[in-house]
Amino acid sequence: MLKYQKLAYKAIDNILARGKLPIIVGGTGLYLQAIVDGYELSKVKPDKKLREKLEKLDADELFKKLQGLNKKFAGRLNKSEKKNKRRLIRYIEICKPKNSECLAEHSVSGAKYDFLLIGLIWPKEILRERIYKRLVERLEKEDMIKEVENLHKKQKVSWKRLKNFGLEYKYVALYLRKKLVYNEMVEKLNIAIRQFAKRQMSWFRRWERQGIKICWVKDRREAEGVVRKFLKRK
Repeated sequence: MLKYQKLAYKAIDNILARGKLPIIVGGTGLYLQAIVDGYELSKVKPDKKLREKLEKLDADELFKKLQGLNKKFAGRLNKSEKKNKRRLIRYIEICKPKNSECLAEHSVSGAKYDFLLIGLIWPKEILRERIYKRLVERLEKEDMIKEVENLHKKQKVSWKRLKNFGLEYKYVALYLRKKLVYNEMVEKLNIAIRQFAKRQMSWFRRWERQGIKICWVKDRREAEGVVRKFLKRK
């Protein structure tokens, strides 16, 4: 996330220097929040040996270990973070006893820019249809199965690492390993993506409770109106 934040700031500054308006679209809520809120990321260096040991544990075991290091901090994690092995390992790495202080992956230093945040709301039925349609397109038109197969065979990416690449890679990998039949893969993946979309919305709602303002719109026309008002006061 530190690399993403630095590159994003560099790109934004470059666009502003040319008198243009930077627009950030999509992305994980945490990464967006890192830019908007100006997270100061931990300077604790990765511990390769510790990570190798922790990789053998599941998410529940990692969370218990984190609780043992800093119960108060562990109690502040949301459901998604409690199940995210990569983030739990990083938190344990930061909170390990030999470090002088136990911090979250980030602390807020304050916004670097004046942002307008726009969120698009789709009716649940339409969102489900779009998720399924996009999934089928990735599998059948973009040949994602072949992409995952090439990553494993030609690029020598392990099945374990593919699992961490994202939902599609995880389930396609299970299909290629013959642990799922095709229709079962599509069904399970469709459900998992819908659940992920729900968690994303929960993240943004939580961000709002922390004090950020998000302008929720239903269509492009409404979004354009919000943008015009924002630019008019600049």
